[in-house]
Amino acid sequence: MEDTLQYNTQRSPLRIPEYGRHIQMMVDQAMEESKKEQRNKMAHAIIGVMGNLNPHLRDVPDFQHKLWDQLFIMSDFSLDVDSPYPIPEKEVLTARPDPLSYPQNFPKYRFYGNNIKRMIEAALTFSDGDQKDALVFVIANHMKKCYLNWNKDTVEDAVIFVHLYEISEGKINLKNSDEMLSKSEDLIRLSNKRFGRQKPHQSSKNKKYRHKRRK
Repeated sequence: MEDTLQYNTQRSPLRIPEYGRHIQMMVDQAMEESKKEQRNKMAHAIIGVMGNLNPHLRDVPDFQHKLWDQLFIMSDFSLDVDSPYPIPEKEVLTARPDPLSYPQNFPKYRFYGNNIKRMIEAALTFSDGDQKDALVFVIANHMKKCYLNWNKDTVEDAVIFVHLYEISEGKINLKNSDEMLSKSEDLIRLSNKRFGRQKPHQSSKNKKYRHKRRK
């Protein structure tokens, strides 16, 4: 007895797998119909079945347009029917989109993040004075904290001032400043507290305490 089973690997690939094999077979059957009037009826019937798969969207005009576009895609743009919407062009749908440029303003210091650049640009809009100076040092302290989160060590204030000078394109210069930023230990402690990090010796003590309580 001849085996009548068919495997998907032996069938033609589905152009839109979400609709399944049966919808694709209905589209193929409509394409084989010679009379256009009958093809139009079959196309509307197929659109109705496709809409039933998403009943909460089938009456939305934009969704109907999407269904008709998908019908032509499943027919490989070969189905000759009267569509209530403009028939999509294969070249337009298959065209590759233009690559997006990444908003990386200073890839040399990626660990600071793009928000630092925006903060610096905002600070440059301030008039010279105490308010601008205070904002600049807030930015510098935040840069130092970002650096420590990335490096997990210590860093000299002079390094942060040089980076701030470069990122601001020379418009903010603290390289000769006598002011000091927050201590590295304090910034690390604040960062650990914010993210709920715990020192290793504290964790081991807690484990011993829990072990004693179970006894």
